[in-house]
Amino acid sequence: MNDHRQESRLQRAIRAATKVEPNELKATALSFLWVFLVMSAWYILRPVRDALSSDWTDEQLSWLWTSTFFFSAIAVSIYGAVISRVRFNRIVPGVYLFFALSFVGFYIAGATLSGNDIVNRIYYVWTSVFGLFHLSVFWTFMSGLYNKKQAERLFGVIAVGATTGAIAGPAFVSAFADDIGSLNMLIVSAVLLLTPLPIMAALSKLRTSALGNPDLSGDLLRGNHLGVNPFSGFAQFVRNPYLLWIGLFILLYVCMSTFLYYEIRKPLGDLAQVRRSQIWANIDLAVNSLAAVTALFATSRLTMRLGMPKTLAFVPALMVVAWTVVAANPAALTVFVVQVVRRAGNYAITRPAREMLFTLVDSETRYKAKPVIDTVVYRGGDVVTAWFYTALTTTAGLGLVGIATVGAVIAALWALVGRFLGKIYVQESSNKQEEAQ
Repeated sequence: MNDHRQESRLQRAIRAATKVEPNELKATALSFLWVFLVMSAWYILRPVRDALSSDWTDEQLSWLWTSTFFFSAIAVSIYGAVISRVRFNRIVPGVYLFFALSFVGFYIAGATLSGNDIVNRIYYVWTSVFGLFHLSVFWTFMSGLYNKKQAERLFGVIAVGATTGAIAGPAFVSAFADDIGSLNMLIVSAVLLLTPLPIMAALSKLRTSALGNPDLSGDLLRGNHLGVNPFSGFAQFVRNPYLLWIGLFILLYVCMSTFLYYEIRKPLGDLAQVRRSQIWANIDLAVNSLAAVTALFATSRLTMRLGMPKTLAFVPALMVVAWTVVAANPAALTVFVVQVVRRAGNYAITRPAREMLFTLVDSETRYKAKPVIDTVVYRGGDVVTAWFYTALTTTAGLGLVGIATVGAVIAALWALVGRFLGKIYVQESSNKQEEAQ
């Protein structure tokens, strides 16, 4: 009797804190665990990948980024074709099993060939392709698991699992890379990717039982952008000035990301790979921890207080100052700190505001044009800005001070575009409200 009362009190406490109903508790906990494991795996693989970048010249790395763009486009197209023909509840475990086995294969190749540069390059590109799927597939499964009302209440709770995993993964690398080595991290990640397989099976059963939702896993493409060919909305993108401004904003963001990534890897070239992995993991750990705190306590307050124009321009303006500091003090530690601030600001401030911009377009445009922006503009922007950076360093011979000066100018342009885009958003929102009245 006492146990029953305690359980009821516990359920009431959980419901009050998270709005999770008793019948949803098990499914929510399993969903939380699933995304925690997947994000942990990604943030274990990521620093191991990034540690390899110091072995290559700017030009060699730019070719790898070019390869990543083309292989990503091919992978997304194949995925879109498969998902339209196979039930989604069969695809999801297949995706995780496929990638887990691939990382086991890279472990065997790495142990057998010991530092082979071809294997390292393939791993670098392959891991980047994996980054397109690990989280997208999860959230697509979630969209077919919970109904709309459940999603509104539960997705915020489940998303905390992603944040926690994004902190736990790099923390694990930082703490244990010395003991188990970078190569063994691939086995750890493979195990983490396989662990959700029984969770998926349990959630599929809970969909129709505890959650009371019909089995929609065979028809998840309805209203789902993941099944759309990434180039099918290209015409809509180039014909819509609003989307073009969003694309320019993202392209300038990618330029900042590329410049910093290329600069961070250079001073790490003389270090052992394990030590490099730990440094990249520490950067991820600092970024994700700072982003979590900022998102929890500052994001909504900043957006409401500043408004959309200033919110979109906030991080770009901060980058103008940051690049100026780098130019005045061109040290590796300065670049590391700037990278942490930039990425945390993007996750907590710029990215949420950027996603709000798509609320002004209709569903058809969003689902057709957004993959173009995410694949062509974002991934293609990686390639363009990588070669732009390589031209600045190789052809023009710019060092860190010169790169920082160019970065400050681009950041200023980014801030102007963000402010202008924010004003368009405000004006269009006002027009829609007037039409609704």
